[in-house]
Amino acid sequence: MRKRICCLFVFCCFLPSLSPAFAQGENKLATLSKKIIETQTNSGLYAAFQELKDLYLQENKFNEFVDFLRSLTLQKKALEPFADYYIAFTRYQQLKYLEEKLLWDEYFAQGNTYRDEITTDAGNAISLTKPDDPLGVYARLILWQFHKGQQDAFAESSLTDLVNSALAYSQVSSDISPIKEAADKLSAYAEKAGAKKLYRVYADKLIASSIKEETLLKTALGFYNDGNLELAESLYDAYIARITKAGSPSEKSIPVLIDIAKLFAYKDKGLNDMPYAEKIFQKIEESGGPGALDQELNYMRAFNLEKAKEFSKAKDIYLQLLKRFPSNPYNDEAYFKIAIIYTYILRDIKSSRSYLEELAKKETLSPQVISSLYQLGLLSQWEGDAVKAKGYYSQLLELAKNDFGDSVTLAKERLKEIEGALPIEYNLKLFMDVSLKDEYSALDMAKLDLRSNPYKANKGQGINIDSTAYAGASGCMQVELQYLWSGTLGKTKPTLEQSSFDTSYALSGTKEINLVVVSPSGIIDRNLDLLDVD
Repeated sequence: MRKRICCLFVFCCFLPSLSPAFAQGENKLATLSKKIIETQTNSGLYAAFQELKDLYLQENKFNEFVDFLRSLTLQKKALEPFADYYIAFTRYQQLKYLEEKLLWDEYFAQGNTYRDEITTDAGNAISLTKPDDPLGVYARLILWQFHKGQQDAFAESSLTDLVNSALAYSQVSSDISPIKEAADKLSAYAEKAGAKKLYRVYADKLIASSIKEETLLKTALGFYNDGNLELAESLYDAYIARITKAGSPSEKSIPVLIDIAKLFAYKDKGLNDMPYAEKIFQKIEESGGPGALDQELNYMRAFNLEKAKEFSKAKDIYLQLLKRFPSNPYNDEAYFKIAIIYTYILRDIKSSRSYLEELAKKETLSPQVISSLYQLGLLSQWEGDAVKAKGYYSQLLELAKNDFGDSVTLAKERLKEIEGALPIEYNLKLFMDVSLKDEYSALDMAKLDLRSNPYKANKGQGINIDSTAYAGASGCMQVELQYLWSGTLGKTKPTLEQSSFDTSYALSGTKEINLVVVSPSGIIDRNLDLLDVD
């Protein structure tokens, strides 16, 4: 009877300060107060305190909540760690609220008091909890967020303390939600190393649990949508391992694997992990053979490998596409990309020429058919066969007439060089030399990254071309680099100093971007990129 009277007294003491909207929850507050006083288990207290917190803080009743929490400890000493944690949590939220609302009078008058309460009460909560108590993790999380925000001397040590306590907690508790919450906060604050450790523990615990396969799959998708690709991939791997072990029939497993591959395959907008997508494509092929991939999936796989700069593998999948689907809508694009990869990546002019010639024979003209004639002429010109090169360029101009302006312009430039007994334009000539001569075979594109965004563009759409050169150390001096661009660059002609530039294309087709980067000490590397304009 005395407990009930105390509970009612506590509730009534703080009721007069409540707003009319809050007063509508009087019954709920009375019920929660009674429940908190009488509950004997921590699990019941967690839920009750969360409801209590929401009831007060949804109307920003920070001071009222703190007073109420302190009064609870007078009624029941066992509530101290909960009250301490939620006081620290409330004061932390209150300071943020005062900053956001520019309530500087209270902020400067009471700010130091609130900060002291955060550190003192969070510290009390930590000292009153055991390693298997989630409150210890949550209290350390608030403490770290506070010190991180203050950028004070305790930020680093509180981070270490948080991660270590979460790891220790994971060893003795089956409730993994605090680990996930701590990892999410670390990730939000760009503390990647700590977040990665906790996410890994969380994933391992989740995988080891008796979670159903459908739930595992749904959880993985949730993490993908949250942008947490590493954790999503761990859970997808666990799901795949389970269905493989269970011997699930391919007609059940392959559609799910296809959905996963689509999620991670390259796309201009959205999240992707190209190596992981290829890993899933391989599993699909292992389960159902090459026939498990239809025309669109086969193309997606090849395009994904191409954008991952796995050019040799991309070439093989494009070849598979041509073999299995000879009338596919990507036929000309596949032929042209196979030829470009053979030429400038694999240094195999003979194989390249066979695909270029096959493409050039097609009666239905496309941008790639016309581009194949330009490439055939360019290879002949580079090899010193001006007559043959002139024949290809002339054939291109005859077929193109008033269309295919990109290739027409390039062909006319090359013809002027031939007619004037001039060498191929310097940047282009150097790119071809570095890509085709044996003396440059050590240059394998590892020291130069080249990316376009987007890779699938519309005519007139802005495209960013960006490069990163990994030059060697040069002491305290900054290395001066020159960027020798060539190929089909669109409306922009970048200078030697530009490592990136924005461009667009007025005509459709597959556009090749070539780059050689040089320093005062010599050539650093070369690279190429392919993008498609519809």
